[in-house]
Amino acid sequence: MARSSAPTTAEAGAWADVLVRRRHLHAAVLTPTGQWLVQHEPDGPVRVLAGPADVVELAAAIQHRIRTTRPRTR
Repeated sequence: MARSSAPTTAEAGAWADVLVRRRHLHAAVLTPTGQWLVQHEPDGPVRVLAGPADVVELAAAIQHRIRTTRPRTR
């Protein structure tokens, strides 16, 4: 489903917090310029995301990866 509006900084911050708390990311930091610095592993490279839309896109990609690699149980 298409979004009706662009993601906000608050929405990106909420997703970043969840991703770090659930240990899908090591760190996610909002910079004063509105960019986000994310790091998957403690010693891994730091990736620069342009803004909130990129954080939400990253969260969606991580969710997709989790859902497609998790064994199905029914």
